Amino acid sequence: MSKRNRGVFVSELTSEDVREIYAVREAVELAAANTLLDSEPEQVTDTCRELKGIIRSMAKQVAASDWQAIARLDMQFHTAFVSGTGNTRLIRIYETLAAESRMCILSLEVAYPRIDALVQEHQTLLDLLEARDRSGLQQAIKRHMRKAVEDLTSTTEANGITA
Repeated sequence: MSKRNRGVFVSELTSEDVREIYAVREAVELAAANTLLDSEPEQVTDTCRELKGIIRSMAKQVAASDWQAIARLDMQFHTAFVSGTGNTRLIRIYETLAAESRMCILSLEVAYPRIDALVQEHQTLLDLLEARDRSGLQQAIKRHMRKAVEDLTSTTEANGITA
Protein backbone atom coordinates (compact mmCIF):
# COMPACT_ATOMS: atom_id res chain seq x y z
CA MET A 1 0.00 0.00 0.00
CA SER A 2 1.22 3.52 -0.70
CA LYS A 3 0.41 6.67 1.25
CA ARG A 4 1.07 10.12 -0.13
CA ASN A 5 4.20 11.67 1.37
CA ARG A 6 4.59 8.64 3.62
CA GLY A 7 6.22 6.03 1.36
CA VAL A 8 5.29 2.47 0.61
CA PHE A 9 4.22 0.04 3.31
CA VAL A 10 4.06 -3.72 3.01
CA SER A 11 1.15 -5.30 4.79
CA GLU A 12 2.18 -7.97 7.26
CA LEU A 13 2.01 -11.33 5.54
CA THR A 14 0.21 -14.17 7.26
CA SER A 15 0.59 -17.91 6.84
CA GLU A 16 -2.54 -17.81 4.70
CA ASP A 17 -0.92 -15.20 2.41
CA VAL A 18 2.08 -17.50 2.00
CA ARG A 19 -0.19 -20.46 1.17
CA GLU A 20 -2.10 -18.41 -1.43
CA ILE A 21 1.03 -17.04 -3.11
CA TYR A 22 2.62 -20.48 -3.37
CA ALA A 23 -0.61 -22.11 -4.57
CA VAL A 24 -0.71 -19.65 -7.47
CA ARG A 25 3.02 -20.09 -8.09
CA GLU A 26 2.43 -23.84 -8.28
CA ALA A 27 -0.37 -23.38 -10.82
CA VAL A 28 1.72 -21.04 -12.97
CA GLU A 29 4.79 -23.28 -12.82
CA LEU A 30 2.72 -26.33 -13.76
CA ALA A 31 1.35 -24.39 -16.75
CA ALA A 32 4.90 -23.31 -17.61
CA ALA A 33 6.13 -26.91 -17.42
CA ASN A 34 3.42 -28.04 -19.84
CA THR A 35 4.09 -25.12 -22.18
CA LEU A 36 7.83 -25.80 -22.16
CA LEU A 37 7.40 -29.52 -22.75
CA ASP A 38 5.08 -28.78 -25.68
CA SER A 39 7.59 -26.35 -27.23
CA GLU A 40 10.42 -26.92 -29.66
CA PRO A 41 13.32 -29.03 -28.31
CA GLU A 42 15.79 -26.15 -28.63
CA GLN A 43 13.57 -23.99 -26.40
CA VAL A 44 13.80 -26.63 -23.66
CA THR A 45 17.56 -26.99 -24.24
CA ASP A 46 18.09 -23.20 -23.97
CA THR A 47 16.03 -23.04 -20.78
CA CYS A 48 17.95 -25.97 -19.27
CA ARG A 49 21.26 -24.30 -20.10
CA GLU A 50 20.20 -21.16 -18.22
CA LEU A 51 18.88 -23.17 -15.25
CA LYS A 52 22.18 -25.11 -15.01
CA GLY A 53 24.10 -21.85 -14.64
CA ILE A 54 21.78 -20.69 -11.87
CA ILE A 55 22.15 -24.01 -10.02
CA ARG A 56 25.96 -23.74 -10.25
CA SER A 57 25.77 -20.26 -8.71
CA MET A 58 23.36 -21.50 -6.06
CA ALA A 59 25.75 -24.31 -5.05
CA LYS A 60 28.57 -21.77 -4.63
CA GLN A 61 26.38 -19.62 -2.37
CA VAL A 62 25.36 -22.66 -0.30
CA ALA A 63 29.07 -23.34 0.27
CA ALA A 64 29.45 -19.70 1.38
CA SER A 65 26.23 -19.87 3.46
CA ASP A 66 24.98 -16.64 1.85
CA TRP A 67 21.25 -17.20 2.27
CA GLN A 68 20.23 -13.83 0.80
CA ALA A 69 22.08 -14.69 -2.41
CA ILE A 70 20.51 -18.15 -2.31
CA ALA A 71 17.04 -16.61 -1.97
CA ARG A 72 17.75 -14.37 -4.98
CA LEU A 73 19.03 -17.30 -7.06
CA ASP A 74 16.08 -19.46 -6.00
CA MET A 75 13.67 -16.88 -7.43
CA GLN A 76 15.92 -16.39 -10.47
CA PHE A 77 15.69 -20.14 -11.17
CA HIS A 78 11.90 -20.18 -11.06
CA THR A 79 11.59 -16.96 -13.04
CA ALA A 80 13.93 -18.34 -15.74
CA PHE A 81 11.90 -21.57 -15.80
CA VAL A 82 8.70 -19.63 -16.52
CA SER A 83 10.47 -17.21 -18.89
CA GLY A 84 11.65 -20.19 -20.92
CA THR A 85 8.08 -20.60 -22.15
CA GLY A 86 8.22 -17.33 -24.06
CA ASN A 87 4.58 -16.76 -22.98
CA THR A 88 4.49 -13.05 -22.10
CA ARG A 89 1.37 -13.35 -19.97
CA LEU A 90 2.71 -16.22 -17.88
CA ILE A 91 5.95 -14.28 -17.46
CA ARG A 92 4.14 -11.10 -16.39
CA ILE A 93 1.96 -12.99 -13.89
CA TYR A 94 5.01 -14.76 -12.52
CA GLU A 95 6.94 -11.52 -12.04
CA THR A 96 4.19 -10.38 -9.65
CA LEU A 97 4.29 -13.72 -7.83
CA ALA A 98 8.08 -13.58 -7.59
CA ALA A 99 7.87 -10.13 -6.00
CA GLU A 100 5.30 -11.40 -3.50
CA SER A 101 7.46 -14.46 -2.77
CA ARG A 102 10.44 -12.21 -2.06
CA MET A 103 8.24 -10.20 0.32
CA CYS A 104 7.31 -13.44 2.12
CA ILE A 105 10.92 -14.37 2.59
CA LEU A 106 12.12 -10.88 3.51
CA SER A 107 9.24 -9.94 5.78
CA LEU A 108 9.52 -13.20 7.65
CA GLU A 109 13.31 -12.89 7.83
CA VAL A 110 13.58 -16.54 6.91
CA ALA A 111 16.85 -18.31 6.51
CA TYR A 112 16.42 -21.43 4.42
CA PRO A 113 15.94 -24.24 6.95
CA ARG A 114 16.83 -26.90 4.37
CA ILE A 115 19.71 -25.14 2.68
CA ASP A 116 21.48 -28.43 1.95
CA ALA A 117 18.45 -29.83 0.09
CA LEU A 118 17.75 -26.69 -1.94
CA VAL A 119 20.31 -27.26 -4.70
CA GLN A 120 19.25 -30.89 -5.05
CA GLU A 121 15.56 -29.95 -5.34
CA HIS A 122 16.35 -27.52 -8.15
CA GLN A 123 18.63 -30.07 -9.82
CA THR A 124 15.76 -32.57 -9.73
CA LEU A 125 13.46 -30.06 -11.45
CA LEU A 126 16.12 -29.46 -14.11
CA ASP A 127 16.77 -33.19 -14.62
CA LEU A 128 13.06 -33.91 -15.10
CA LEU A 129 12.71 -31.02 -17.57
CA GLU A 130 15.75 -32.25 -19.53
CA ALA A 131 14.32 -35.78 -19.56
CA ARG A 132 10.98 -34.35 -20.77
CA ASP A 133 9.33 -36.29 -17.91
CA ARG A 134 6.03 -34.41 -17.73
CA SER A 135 4.49 -36.40 -14.88
CA GLY A 136 7.69 -36.44 -12.82
CA LEU A 137 8.22 -32.70 -13.35
CA GLN A 138 4.66 -31.87 -12.33
CA GLN A 139 4.97 -33.95 -9.15
CA ALA A 140 8.36 -32.39 -8.33
CA ILE A 141 6.98 -28.85 -8.77
CA LYS A 142 4.09 -29.68 -6.42
CA ARG A 143 6.44 -31.16 -3.80
CA HIS A 144 8.85 -28.22 -4.08
CA MET A 145 6.12 -25.58 -3.65
CA ARG A 146 4.44 -27.43 -0.80
CA LYS A 147 7.73 -27.90 1.03
CA ALA A 148 8.44 -24.18 0.67
CA VAL A 149 5.04 -23.40 2.21
CA GLU A 150 5.81 -25.76 5.10
CA ASP A 151 9.18 -24.10 5.68
CA LEU A 152 7.81 -20.55 5.48
CA THR A 153 4.69 -21.15 7.54
CA SER A 154 6.48 -23.11 10.27
CA THR A 155 8.90 -20.20 10.63
CA THR A 156 6.00 -17.74 10.58
CA GLU A 157 4.07 -19.64 13.21
CA ALA A 158 7.19 -20.13 15.35
CA ASN A 159 7.61 -16.33 15.32
CA GLY A 160 4.06 -15.87 16.57
CA ILE A 161 2.59 -14.72 13.24
CA THR A 162 -0.49 -16.73 12.32
CA ALA A 163 -3.04 -16.82 9.56
